[in-house]
Amino acid sequence: MDAVVYRWDDQPVDRPMALLERKRIIGEQAMISEVHLSKGCDVPMHSHVNEQMACIIRGALRFGIGATATAPAREVVVRAGEVMLLPSGVPHSAYAVEDTVVWDVFSPPSEKTGIDEAGR
Repeated sequence: MDAVVYRWDDQPVDRPMALLERKRIIGEQAMISEVHLSKGCDVPMHSHVNEQMACIIRGALRFGIGATATAPAREVVVRAGEVMLLPSGVPHSAYAVEDTVVWDVFSPPSEKTGIDEAGR
């Protein structure tokens, strides 16, 4: 594979759930998604095998981390200029406190992540 330049404006948009739009660039070892969440977008608790880094570009997300049958999720608000690192298999949810843009980096890449399942 050779080096490739992509433009976000040229990438197709998909809408896996209400109030959320996503564009993705998928490589061999990682993928990056530009995700726009409108205020009030509520991504339900989910997990996936991918390691995820959520880089908040604009706005703020309230993450619920690690809910189990016996313990509630720990809440963390992540704002513009901050990054949430989510290891593989960690249950998490996200709520858009305001209109938010996030760049999600996933490794390994996959056509579907937890959000695709959670949005159904």
